[in-house]
Amino acid sequence: MKSVSLSAFPRSAVRRKGVRGVRANGRVPAVIYGGQAKPETLEIRQREIEDLIHHSVSENVLVDLSIDGAQGSRLALIQEIQHHALTQKVLHVDLHEVKADEKVTIWAPVEAIGEAAGVKSGGGTLEHVLFKLKVRALPKDLPEVINVDVSPLEIGSRIHISDIGAPAGVEILGDKKTTVFSVAAPVSEAAEAAATAEAGATGAQPEMIKEKKEDGAPAAAAGDKKGGDKAAADKGGDKKAAEKKK
Repeated sequence: MKSVSLSAFPRSAVRRKGVRGVRANGRVPAVIYGGQAKPETLEIRQREIEDLIHHSVSENVLVDLSIDGAQGSRLALIQEIQHHALTQKVLHVDLHEVKADEKVTIWAPVEAIGEAAGVKSGGGTLEHVLFKLKVRALPKDLPEVINVDVSPLEIGSRIHISDIGAPAGVEILGDKKTTVFSVAAPVSEAAEAAATAEAGATGAQPEMIKEKKEDGAPAAAAGDKKGGDKAAADKGGDKKAAEKKK
């Protein structure tokens, strides 16, 4: 990964009100970690950082950071960028200082190149299972993105981490059996019809239960009628007994 120049300025405002003031002046609050020094609060020109991100393949960017008033530059990786949920403006930047001769670990985005054979000729669907890979390398060797050729994939076949050729000087970490891409078979019309029929049968189930409840209602009413007849008979018997006594 080739480093790019980035300018920054020391920042004394750390409370919420002060940070709002930094943004109001067209700058973005930032912090640099790592190295032997303690974390240092900075501010970066809004336009400069947004232009840098816009022209990068991913947000994994290696920078030569020049801090106003300090001698020389510091090599750092942009570790995290916070964006506004609606405008997508950069709200905050975390930088991690690195050494040119020490390996570092990052998450690199994975992209498919080519058209899978199972999609092109078989009507299958390419499934992108894993979107980032953990990689380790010297800063200069870090990939901005890992491109994977999916054109050989037939229906039912997969590309695992172990199948991906790492760029020179890069080690891909993680379970080698993990699937990154696969091609699923197309859903047949018969399967779609069966799924629709099953969904329809499932939808009719509550109606059947309702009918059973309604069928049970007359039975309850009949029971009530028998109970009423019995009560009337008992009442009649009591009346006859009274007349006999007289």
